[in-house]
Amino acid sequence: MDNDKVIYKKLSYEIVGSVFEVFKELGYGFKERYYEDAIAKEFKNRKIIFKRQIPYKLKYKNEVIGNYQFDFLVENKIVVELKRGDYFSKNNITQVLQYLKTTNLKLGILINITSSGVKFKRILNIN
Repeated sequence: MDNDKVIYKKLSYEIVGSVFEVFKELGYGFKERYYEDAIAKEFKNRKIIFKRQIPYKLKYKNEVIGNYQFDFLVENKIVVELKRGDYFSKNNITQVLQYLKTTNLKLGILINITSSGVKFKRILNIN
């Protein structure tokens, strides 16, 4: 794949780098919330603009039918969802896709804090 076509390449690199930095410092075994707090601090250190625990409303024909809340919205471009676990579940991937469709954003990054390190998956909204 042509690297120039990777969407938000530099920002994605900064986001993932922040998470690796947090894992390097904390290691494995803490609650998801504590990783989220540490990642927020690392984003601030790197001057990455973000919002946390963002509520979004799912609408059908202009009527709210559900509510979502995701971990981070980075620079109003990238949804970042944090999980603890050793593998990417289909449910977690679907969850990020739903966030992207709801927000009409193009990129989500699903990050797993695992016993052997950080794993991440870029998820594109192709609609």
